[in-house]
Amino acid sequence: MNMIFLAASEGGILDSAKETALQFGADWWILLSQAISFIIVCVLLQKFAYKPILSVLEERRERIAESLANADKIKQQLAEAEARYNEILTKANAEAQKMLDEAKTSAAALSDRKTQQAISEAEQIITKAREAAVAEHDRMLVELKREVGRLVINTTTKVTGKILTPEDQKRISEETASQVAA
Repeated sequence: MNMIFLAASEGGILDSAKETALQFGADWWILLSQAISFIIVCVLLQKFAYKPILSVLEERRERIAESLANADKIKQQLAEAEARYNEILTKANAEAQKMLDEAKTSAAALSDRKTQQAISEAEQIITKAREAAVAEHDRMLVELKREVGRLVINTTTKVTGKILTPEDQKRISEETASQVAA
């Protein structure tokens, strides 16, 4: 290093560079042509390789950004759909419960109506049965009165030994019926 400073002070830096270049076998025209070739290769690479690669990378970056944005939209739509699903499910459960409650109420009302109808029909049957029993009782009483009257007439005829006239039979029958009714 000291040599470079010494050379710079005696002949200048330019002379020192020439000496170094000569010492290493560097030729300025070759170096200049290599620099120009390097610049041309760089320009060609820039134009035909780097720009297309950078544009492809930029397109990829944009597509990735779009995909991420779409993924976020899809997540948001999925969350909204899930919220709607839960809301619909909640409404459906509420309506189902309401229907069940209405069905229970309706069933209870129907049961009460059927019970009241059955009670009413049973009361009608009982009333008809009582009326039929009363009618049967009355019919049997009339029949009994007739039979008792006939027996009394037969007995009276046998005891008295005489044949009763229809007026006597009627009078005895009426007397017997009035005594039986009392």
